[in-house]
Amino acid sequence: MKGDGDDPRALIREAYRIEGITEADCRVIFLDWAMGQPEETPAEPAIRRLLDRYGPAEPDHPMTRVLEESFGEAETPRRRGGRRARLGR
Repeated sequence: MKGDGDDPRALIREAYRIEGITEADCRVIFLDWAMGQPEETPAEPAIRRLLDRYGPAEPDHPMTRVLEESFGEAETPRRRGGRRARLGR
């Protein structure tokens, strides 16, 4: 095992080591990390521990922003129009 209990494949750790990594790259890595988490294990505590581990030393790193944003509340989906809206009904 290359990582630890919070980051078994060391994806997050490696993201912090990649020079010039973009926020989009970090989002892809985070999604890969999240998909690899056991279904029965809540991700939030692990994300908090990862932020505690890496965030203070790298507050402006794109992965820090991605991890922080993972706690944001999802927007409620809104209908954006459709046939009736186009017809003015």
